Parts: sequence; C-alpha cells; structure tokens
Amino acid sequence: MKFNSLIPELTVDDIERTKDFYVNKLGFKIEYERPENKFAFLSFYGNQIMLEENNGHWSVGELEHPYGRGINFEMAVPDAAKMYKKIQEQNIIPFRELMENRYREDGNTIVQHEFLIQDPDGYLLRFAD
Repeated sequence: MKFNSLIPELTVDDIERTKDFYVNKLGFKIEYERPENKFAFLSFYGNQIMLEENNGHWSVGELEHPYGRGINFEMAVPDAAKMYKKIQEQNIIPFRELMENRYREDGNTIVQHEFLIQDPDGYLLRFAD
C-alpha cells in the first residue's frame, strides 16, 4: 500500500463505535489495525485516516466533545450526491446539506458538490466530488 504524504490520526472515545461508523455506515475499508493498541488505519477512494482510542499519548490538552473544532477533513469521492443519499439512508444527519459551491483557483472556477457530516466524536467530514 502506498501511504499518502499527509494522513490525519484522530483520537476517538470508542474505537469500535467509530470503526462501525466509518466502515459499516460510510464504506471505508480497514487496511490494517492493531487491536491491542485500539488503532485502525482506514481508506476510502484514496483518502486515508488513522483512528486511535484516547490513550493520552498525543494529547496536548484536555479533549472535549466535539473533537476537531476548527478543522474539517475534505475527502474526494467520485459522486457526492450518491454518497449523500447513502448517508441519508443511514439516518446520518448532515452538518451541511449537499450543495454546489464554486471556488476560485488561480483565475479559474472550480465547481464542487459537497456536504458535511460529523463522526461519532464530532470531527467534521466534508465529502466532495
């Protein structure tokens, strides 16, 4: 497996609950895990993310729910509308509804369909095509 140059590692409260959300509800794949460390490495359409149950090793301060305040993780997917339908079928309430946004990049306009959800620990996930 080729590792991305940036792979976020998210501290979670309950690794089993969080893995269930990412794998069974969203469709991520477990690439590998270390159950003894309550750690999992997941992938989804080339996106990679690590999950580790809170063990205090990486804490720079006290964690308060929702985690990840001030950041959202944008993940490219082939079809944001199809993914949005899937999360609705899973009764996941969107943080931001599916929308079309236009972003300026060096004089060009990029059109993106995107929506945001929160995972069980409160991290914001943005899925965009």
